[in-house]
Amino acid sequence: MKLFRITALSCLFLCTCLSVAQSNKKNILLLCIDDLRPELNCFGASYIKSPNIDALAKKGLIFKNHYVNAPSCGPSRYTLLTGIYGPPQNDAIFLRAKALKNKNNSVNLSMPEWFRKNGYTTVSIGKVSHHPGGEGGVDWNDPNVIEMPNAWDKHLMPVAEWLHPRGAMHGLANGEIRKNSKDMDVFQSTEGSDMIYPDGYIAKEALHQLEQLTADTTKPFFLAVGMIKPHLPFGAPKKYLDLYKGVQLPPIPSPEKPIGISTWHKSGEFRRYNLWDKDPNVDKQFADEVRRHYAACVSYADAQVGKILKKLKKTGADKNTIVVLWGDHGWNLGDHAIWGKHNLFEEGLRSPLIISYPGIKTKGKSTRAVVETVDLFPTFCELTNVEIPNFTNGTSLLPLLKNEKKQGHVAFAYRGGAHTLRTQRYRFTLHDKKGAELYDHEKDPFETTNISDINLDKVAELTLLLKEKIQAKAKSTF
Repeated sequence: MKLFRITALSCLFLCTCLSVAQSNKKNILLLCIDDLRPELNCFGASYIKSPNIDALAKKGLIFKNHYVNAPSCGPSRYTLLTGIYGPPQNDAIFLRAKALKNKNNSVNLSMPEWFRKNGYTTVSIGKVSHHPGGEGGVDWNDPNVIEMPNAWDKHLMPVAEWLHPRGAMHGLANGEIRKNSKDMDVFQSTEGSDMIYPDGYIAKEALHQLEQLTADTTKPFFLAVGMIKPHLPFGAPKKYLDLYKGVQLPPIPSPEKPIGISTWHKSGEFRRYNLWDKDPNVDKQFADEVRRHYAACVSYADAQVGKILKKLKKTGADKNTIVVLWGDHGWNLGDHAIWGKHNLFEEGLRSPLIISYPGIKTKGKSTRAVVETVDLFPTFCELTNVEIPNFTNGTSLLPLLKNEKKQGHVAFAYRGGAHTLRTQRYRFTLHDKKGAELYDHEKDPFETTNISDINLDKVAELTLLLKEKIQAKAKSTF
């Protein structure tokens, strides 16, 4: 009996220690913003009203040269959530799910599944994977078609009057759902509260989940919240557009269509909407209207971020939470005569990244080191003392978080029949159908002059490096 008592007490002590150790693990709050180019006040765009993201930046490190691995929602989020380079298609995450269903043993654990395995409660709200809510089917609400099996304890998408996630994804004010794109205005500004657009409900659900997650002190949480705006169509409550009344917008730095081989396209996604027979490439006034409505959407998304961060602080969990703000790719607002994403220019690939956590050594600083989205999986692991899996393609950003002057590395991306590298100085893009682009960012930061023909040695050097990345991608897909 005496031995049993000691053993029971020992077990109780051990369980208590494990519980305390688990609760001391850092939480993760991942804020994903759709189609957000790094045009924020804290990134140097002084005309943009982004006070909440700016406040987060003052508490963390700004990565001014962060690049996604694909300039489209699906494949970019694939790399974020798996830590590996993947298929370039928009349904990349669903392709992974299909491989899992076929019992493909080469499919590695996703990032949320990895943290779930390591004792975390994982919750996603809004657009974190490609479909808001993480389901497929006709209206993206079929519980039998899951984008990321085994990843989330909860994957949520409040739809309110938009009826279903597909309706909310491209929804405008007060329940307007996209049926025929040509019948939906490319931008809109409507009187009302934040709740007249879907992101208001996403933020509200995030506040509710934070209450529940922080109430459980025995398990750390991984909470991912995905805002839809500023994705097309550009709709936001009027009060956010009013912020830009009379504001002088800077000129578009590289408005001309590129000459020669490139990943330029006709802005098909943008031009599917009602443009009132106007073309922003020739109508400057209309171009500025589009840009102001985009800016209004940025400020609207910023306001939702503010609500979530305020709630995190109110719960007290901010003292033990890593907060990361990530944009899933850039967006050309007339740069290179493109209105949209889907290109391998700087504007299509560069996106905001801010990392903040209690005790960060680089608080309020910024780095120009080149980094990429696949780096986030190993970074989250190192920051939480979770083992880094051996299959990730990325490199932990912890050295930069300790010293912003540390060097980065090359960033790799792909789109259709082209692959690109961004070094600290150059962008190099190689096309499968022969041809290359080389831009010197020290002399040509807006990538207007292709110098590949007169820099053959640099082309040869970067071709070898790029092919190594392409081989790594081929090995890591599924």
